[in-house]
Amino acid sequence: MVEQSNRKGILLMVAVTFIFAMQDGISRHLAETYNVYMALMVRFWFFAAFVLVIAARSPGGIKRATRSSLPWAQLIRSVVLITEVIVMVQAFVYLGLVHSHAVFACYPLLVAALSGPVLGEKVGWRRVVAIGVGFIGVLIILQPGFGVFSPYALIPLAAALLFALYSLMTRYVGRVDPASVSFFYTGVVGAVVVTAVGIWHWENMILSDWGWMGILCFTAATGHFLLIKAYEVAEASAIQPFAYLQLVFASALGVIVFHEALEMNVVIGAAVVVSAGLFTLWRARVAAS
Repeated sequence: MVEQSNRKGILLMVAVTFIFAMQDGISRHLAETYNVYMALMVRFWFFAAFVLVIAARSPGGIKRATRSSLPWAQLIRSVVLITEVIVMVQAFVYLGLVHSHAVFACYPLLVAALSGPVLGEKVGWRRVVAIGVGFIGVLIILQPGFGVFSPYALIPLAAALLFALYSLMTRYVGRVDPASVSFFYTGVVGAVVVTAVGIWHWENMILSDWGWMGILCFTAATGHFLLIKAYEVAEASAIQPFAYLQLVFASALGVIVFHEALEMNVVIGAAVVVSAGLFTLWRARVAAS
């Protein structure tokens, strides 16, 4: 039995958010130079290989990892995730890391809003108010009606909706399938789907960018592995709030490396969204206890 430690879980989650932020920066760099589908195809090849190795070394092997009680739900869930990744990387290219992550931070609110109609979970009035406040924060970031509204601003919002659906479907299949099965489907199905598209967009990369691609693949596998370990040693409610640090790390990377602007409306809006998200997480923990 794995020893439980919320402190260790929090440290692992902080490391995960930093790694994922660096991964987003590398994804933006590669997507600005090469086709997005091709770059993600190579990344998911490595991820699928990592998943297969983990499954082969687990009790029951690969055969157990493929045994799902809800195979069609697992397939749809995995397709939703790869679609979300493609959409989010496009957001990095068009909007940058700061704006994209500021809007994407609303996904826990979308999860809370949809958990009632989709999963039948009870959502109290306090969380409903927090969800409403959070979306006011999104509007502060997007600023519709001020100047010329860019439709590109809706890309990370679409990614947040897709990731919320992926999260809800993960909860749904998690009622009957172990995490190892969901993890296997995520990597293998994602690789198959993106390869079906990406193989037609192959571009030769220069040697230095192959180096960045190698780092991207390594960070993707490492980040997911540490995330699994974090949830293994600590309560989800204790470490989930620290996932918002990815917004901080990614924004810092965007400003320092990519010279993105940090407008006041984005800072205020992101603060509102994160505060509302933290409140919904706290209320969920209170309701569960």
